[in-house]
Amino acid sequence: MKTLLTMLVLAVAVSGCNKQAFPETARGGQMSRAVLDPYLKIEDALSQDSTEGIRQNAGEIATAATALGAPAMKIDTAAVQLTAAGDLDDAREKFGTLSEAIDTYMKGFNLTAPEGVRVAYCPMAQKPWLQQGSMLANPYYGKAMPTCGEFR
Repeated sequence: MKTLLTMLVLAVAVSGCNKQAFPETARGGQMSRAVLDPYLKIEDALSQDSTEGIRQNAGEIATAATALGAPAMKIDTAAVQLTAAGDLDDAREKFGTLSEAIDTYMKGFNLTAPEGVRVAYCPMAQKPWLQQGSMLANPYYGKAMPTCGEFR
């Protein structure tokens, strides 16, 4: 929380407190679909033990996070790292970092997920994720343990 507060203070100081420092999504409401739509495609691929489309979708997240400004820097960084994932295990690890960054951003700005998107938590990986639908589809363990976890 201190890091998020520090980033907010820095963003205000650097920007002179203009509207660009705090985009619409950063002031409440729903999390940006520009971030969530490609994120959900990655979550779906990983839950199916696939890496198909991960690099492209992670790149789209990085671009969208950049548009959100300094408070979304951790999302941007995690997405860029995910674009360089080498294999399924590496992608899952980097997806976990991205999921934590998005979860922290959403909590910090009291944002909600769009209708039909829920936050889940895997106790084994000790990481959150967002997904569509009411059936768990764990991206950290895929087909080996698809229902490991719980919705928050």
